[in-house]
Amino acid sequence: MGIQERKEREKERRRQQIIVAAKRVFSEKGFSKSTMEDIATEAELSPGTLYLYFKNKEELYASLSLRILQYLHIRVEHVNKEADLTPVQKLDKLMEAMYDVYDFDPLIIITMFHLQSSETLKNLSPRLMTQIEELSRKSLGDISKIFKEGIEKGVFIEKHPVALSDVFWSLFSGIILWEASKKIVNEDKDYLKKTLAIAFEIFSRGIRKDIP
Repeated sequence: MGIQERKEREKERRRQQIIVAAKRVFSEKGFSKSTMEDIATEAELSPGTLYLYFKNKEELYASLSLRILQYLHIRVEHVNKEADLTPVQKLDKLMEAMYDVYDFDPLIIITMFHLQSSETLKNLSPRLMTQIEELSRKSLGDISKIFKEGIEKGVFIEKHPVALSDVFWSLFSGIILWEASKKIVNEDKDYLKKTLAIAFEIFSRGIRKDIP
């Protein structure tokens, strides 16, 4: 192993160390109350070292969100590759995948949606923004393929597949954010998955031609 390769491995190891520490801090304190100093303490590093890797906590959080977007892309891509499934079966598999995406890391995905609906994205580096945009585009593109296939086979209503994927994604993110806000008021109320199930059922019935 050369010196440069060793340095790159050490740099990546340190970066992962910071990300793991950040996730712990965000989980305990929440995004808004967490500071870069808190994360530096958890990672047993100086605040200055953190800023060598991440310019602010928004960028650190967005880096955590990348893992969810990567997982989303993998899951949806897998659904598309199941050639023996009918469009309706693929839609069912897609909805199962969305539950898995939420379960992958509920806290991070909730805050990711908050960040994406705020001005925070403007604080990210161009490189990170490009990664987020590319993964989001690929995932939504794969979701659109499922609807496009269903439309071409005469199973789904004839609406633009990109518009249908946008509606589907908005449904998913909107319910997660709404149910999370209700849980803040009353922690005993956790109807997220039940509400998602109702929303997915209504969406599925609405786009299928075989259901009057």
